[in-house]
Amino acid sequence: MTDLPDDTDAARIARLEEHVAHQAHTIEELSDQLAEQWRVVEQVRTKLDRLTERFLMLEEGSREAPAITRPPHY
Repeated sequence: MTDLPDDTDAARIARLEEHVAHQAHTIEELSDQLAEQWRVVEQVRTKLDRLTERFLMLEEGSREAPAITRPPHY
């Protein structure tokens, strides 16, 4: 290492510690956001599954063709 005064090294270490603390805080915030987004994705997936099931039931019901009858005015 070069011949730098101790106070310069201490200031550099302090800046690095601040940087690490800021990064740790940012990582914690991102982790919380990711967990929240995962909960939302799971909710959307559940709704999609229910809607898909409902759609398939409706589609099956629509396949049954109504009986061909004469209109009532004949």
